[in-house]
Amino acid sequence: MASKKNNRKQHILEAAAQLFREKGYSATSMRDLAKAVDLKASSLYNHISGKEEILRDICFNNAKRFLEALRQVESGTSNPAGKVRALIRLHIQVATEDITSIMALNDEWRHLSEPHLSEFIAMRKEYELRFKAIIEQGIREGSFKAYDANIALYTIFSAMRWIYDWYRPGRSISIEQLEEEVAGLLLTGLNNNYSFEIS
Repeated sequence: MASKKNNRKQHILEAAAQLFREKGYSATSMRDLAKAVDLKASSLYNHISGKEEILRDICFNNAKRFLEALRQVESGTSNPAGKVRALIRLHIQVATEDITSIMALNDEWRHLSEPHLSEFIAMRKEYELRFKAIIEQGIREGSFKAYDANIALYTIFSAMRWIYDWYRPGRSISIEQLEEEVAGLLLTGLNNNYSFEIS
């Protein structure tokens, strides 16, 4: 019985994430969600307390996923370039496996109420600072150019956001090729052995 209830809630979460992607969090109503999962609006409250509970689940589940993956990368033996490559691959894998939830994570988290908003922002900031520390390590060791680490970090993040909008199952490019090409392009820019001239 509990398993059936969990499956139903997961179905509701997935439908809500899709609606948030299509309409935005604010414009999505509980009536919209009930229709999407073929339930009466009153029955929906047997599974969730409201749409902010859904947003919290999406945001915090994904934030925890990123932080756990980051912990594994940090504890590994790779050099900074290898760790940055692994984190770029992580972003692409999550973006292509769970597109709707990632859109909600990226764009709709601002609708969280306190204290959840502050907690989520703290998790987000923790991830950014620890990712930046890997870039700073690469700069100190001379494997990365001496760029401003903040510029490098947010350029990497910005350069991967388009994947959430562009990628759909069935694209002619494989996930592995997508990971390799995006990571290659971004790491080429950081690599201290690569240079270019502007004429």
